[in-house]
Amino acid sequence: MKIITPEEVLKKIDEGQELHLIDVREPEEIATGKIGIAQTIPLGTLEFHLDELDKNLEYIMVCRSGRRSAQATSFLEENGYKAANMEGGMLAWEGPVE
Repeated sequence: MKIITPEEVLKKIDEGQELHLIDVREPEEIATGKIGIAQTIPLGTLEFHLDELDKNLEYIMVCRSGRRSAQATSFLEENGYKAANMEGGMLAWEGPVE
C-alpha cells in the first residue's frame, strides 16, 4: 500500500499541485473540520461511489487516524484504482481545515 505523509500532502497543496483527496470519515467527524479540497465519501459508502472515480487519477485517502483510510486505500487498489493512504490521518494534519 502506498503511504503519503500529511507533510507531503500539505507541501503538494502549497505548491499548487492538483490533488484528489477523499475523506472517508462520517459526517459528524467531518463537521469538526476537513482539508478544504477533500471530497467526502464515508468509508461505508465508498463501494457505491466507484463510478464517480477515475482510474487514471491517484486518490489520497484521509480519515481520523489513518486506519479507515488504509482500508479505503486497499479497497480502491483491489478494484483497479490508484490510491495512497495519508499516514496518521487528521490527527497528524497540521495544515488548514475548514
